Amino acid sequence: MKYECDVIEDLLPLYKDGVCSKASLKAVEEHLAECPKCTQMLNALKDTVIDELIVRERDEVIDSQSRFFKRRSAVIGSVLAAVFALPILICLIVDLASGNGLGWFFIVLASMLIPTSIFVVPLMAPKNRMFLTMCSFTFSVILLLAVICIYSRGSWFFIAASSVLFGLSLCFVPFIVCRRPVNAYLKNYKGLAAMTIITATFFLMMICIGIHVASRKYFILAFGISVPMVLLVWVVFLIIRYMPANGFVKAGTSIGVISIGSFVANMMITQIVISKLDEVMVYTDHSQISSIIGVVIGMILITIGLVVKKGENKENA
Repeated sequence: MKYECDVIEDLLPLYKDGVCSKASLKAVEEHLAECPKCTQMLNALKDTVIDELIVRERDEVIDSQSRFFKRRSAVIGSVLAAVFALPILICLIVDLASGNGLGWFFIVLASMLIPTSIFVVPLMAPKNRMFLTMCSFTFSVILLLAVICIYSRGSWFFIAASSVLFGLSLCFVPFIVCRRPVNAYLKNYKGLAAMTIITATFFLMMICIGIHVASRKYFILAFGISVPMVLLVWVVFLIIRYMPANGFVKAGTSIGVISIGSFVANMMITQIVISKLDEVMVYTDHSQISSIIGVVIGMILITIGLVVKKGENKENA
């Protein structure tokens, strides 16, 4: 034989998969024509029955465990749902026996949806558990506020609902945009979408409060104070997220923008507040020093960032 069996045995896996070179292919075929041992080894490599059995058993084990956990989750979810339904049933019986209507029944019913959304939904949902849990929790809280407002004959629902929606969006939206199925649609615009939603819920809250207050002075003061600060937050976000620079430059630019922007916004807000107040107000502004210090720190960080970038370019060259 021209080649030893040890050499051919090393080439057999490549020969079986059809990825060896032409020279190796010719050498293996010449050797197989003369060596029954290597031919038998090649036939063993081509036999995929064992591999298929292993894959089938693996899939069966995974499927069995998946069904087991689904059944266990369903049982736990059913038990929790029954526990949460108990106070609802008790309240229904008490309301019917007292003859005072079903006000407390609907309030308790809505309130029980909150722990249900936290404990039952994650256990019962087949997929997208975090997304469904956060959405159901938000809906249940707003529904509870609506039921309480209706049966207490209040007029505060839109203020409370918009405020809760803004607060929950601050907590939940950054996580929701990064989880399925939302992240598949947003792709590289998750941060932009989160900032847009939070800003929208904030101004919705301000509008609802203004409508309830029914004062023209409120809108001038509220939006005159909040809009400059929201714009400042947006500018800092865009710098951090989209500015093509290293961390030092981004940090320095952000500090400088915050220092200058807060000083300008402070002046604008002060003028708006003083102009809308009936009484004379004496105001002393000490923000100039802090703004100057912030600008200096920002310039130092930008300089460090540029030096670091220059050193990296030299190393790459």
